Amino acid sequence: MGFKLCLVFAGLLFVVNAAQASQCEQVKAQPDAWVTVQVDAFVQAALNAFENDRALSAYERVLDRIAGKIRECKLSEDQDFLSRYRNFLEFIDAAGLERRSDHELGFLVPDKQYFAETRQFVGIPEFLLDSTFIRNVSRYETLEQAKSYLRQLNSSRAADEQLIFFSYKSRHLGTPDNDDSYRRLLIVVPGNAEKGLPDKWVQFGVTDPGLRKRVRNVSVVSAVPAANGTFNAYFKDFYRTYRRDGSIPIEGRWEVGEGDDNCTMCHKSGILPIFPVSGTVSAAERQAMLTVNERFRSYGSPRFGGYLDQRKLGPGLSSATPEDRRLRFGPGFEQTRAAKAMVCSSCHNSERLGALNWPMDKILIKSYVTGGQMPFGQSLSNSDRELAYSSLIQEYFATDKRNPGVLKSWLLGLNQNRER
Repeated sequence: MGFKLCLVFAGLLFVVNAAQASQCEQVKAQPDAWVTVQVDAFVQAALNAFENDRALSAYERVLDRIAGKIRECKLSEDQDFLSRYRNFLEFIDAAGLERRSDHELGFLVPDKQYFAETRQFVGIPEFLLDSTFIRNVSRYETLEQAKSYLRQLNSSRAADEQLIFFSYKSRHLGTPDNDDSYRRLLIVVPGNAEKGLPDKWVQFGVTDPGLRKRVRNVSVVSAVPAANGTFNAYFKDFYRTYRRDGSIPIEGRWEVGEGDDNCTMCHKSGILPIFPVSGTVSAAERQAMLTVNERFRSYGSPRFGGYLDQRKLGPGLSSATPEDRRLRFGPGFEQTRAAKAMVCSSCHNSERLGALNWPMDKILIKSYVTGGQMPFGQSLSNSDRELAYSSLIQEYFATDKRNPGVLKSWLLGLNQNRER
């Protein structure tokens, strides 16, 4: 009986392998048709996931299916296929990294390796782990006492070592542990570029007034400027644990088993400038906010320490050509105020602040454009901003056969002169 079962299993395995081989032969025999179908499915799924978090699982299934077929048919090892569809293959590989359980950050190396190798850059400075400070910074009602501690530290620090800090309410995103928490205390700890010591942007989530539920998150984003006009950015989230005895230890979010997120989904520019809810930065701290934003602008083009090759994710928002826009939106559109504001890629490209490409966060992108922060320095009506935003998203994710959008065009190897 066992022998017969083995024969049946072997027969089924043969049939499955034969079917897979046949499918792979079809893919290689008609690569243009297969790739176009996959790209359309992927781009549409990405748009759905961008618009609605509930569509994320469907997007992941599409991505997994495409990546699985690439592996099964060894398409990345087929030199002819690779030469024709390098953008597509490299993009799927890069986008699929975060689908691996040990690559939640979306980087080239496992999360464990990343945190081990970047420990020197992303640790919380010891003086910010003072138990009294941690207790005070964790609640809105005692936040001023936490700031007093920081001012006391500054009284004995050199001019170029002064901590820059202010509290504010974010207009964009909640903390990783609480989507409804927007209060922050940001502390920029100056480094020393000559010694390779990073600037550390340490941000504490602050519990809202009167609420019992505590905010746990502490984020560190560090910047290591280079002499060539670039800087390396490194990331880590920490969680506070509120114990019954009153102690509040802080450990890495990943180390305590809380998982992690794809950092560059939001941090395309490495570090984000601060655009708080109007009126939530006190007059006394407004200069500190201006100073940290000026510091952000001084860093240059973001790099990620070799842990991510952002070029493999292609061009970003607004990198459509003038002809693309005439075909998509009609003649005369380029003269509208909305169209003239669709210039993200003039700054957000690989040589400056990093392309705003997929994967990206809708809340962040939409709030910057429709909320009036971007494009920087332009005064637009609310309707113009809404039109600019919807047009940017349409032209990036479009799957039209006649006039494919930015993402589809790049994945198919069209318009290779687009700015990344």
